[in-house]
Amino acid sequence: MSLCVCVPVCVPVCVPVCVPASLPSSGVVKAEDYTLPVYVDRRDVPLPEVAFVRDLSAQQRALKEKEKASWSALSADEKVELYRIKFKETYAEMKKGTNEWKTILGGVLFFLGVTGIILIWQKHFMYGPVPHTFSDEWLSAQTKRMLDMRVNPVQGVTAQWDFDNNEWKK
Repeated sequence: MSLCVCVPVCVPVCVPVCVPASLPSSGVVKAEDYTLPVYVDRRDVPLPEVAFVRDLSAQQRALKEKEKASWSALSADEKVELYRIKFKETYAEMKKGTNEWKTILGGVLFFLGVTGIILIWQKHFMYGPVPHTFSDEWLSAQTKRMLDMRVNPVQGVTAQWDFDNNEWKK
């Protein structure tokens, strides 16, 4: 005997599959953890889906039974304990700043320092000396040559040079 079931494929079409009855089937399907409601402390969600403490101790169960009676009979400590069963943190504790910014700033500064060390190492060991064309003598000789050739006399370098007085226009 075989059992025929409809198995959905990647498209919304069912493909009938026959499974032999000789295969063991437990009949109980366990829900995966990611499908169950979880507890999350968030300021924008004031009531989490489940209580913070799921497995109550004997003392907590007794306190939950006492909770069903008048709340005026409960002490302040018992009310706090009931609150801590339902919630992990208060709003004040959630709003309290953390020192995580120090870790982030330290990490950023660390990586900036490592990058600086790499750049210094590259400048020292990988790059050669500065080319001679960057020296002041070369640049002044190049400018003099451009002036002598009257390069771009309308809007360029020679347009700013006074050839009669042999100096830059003011």
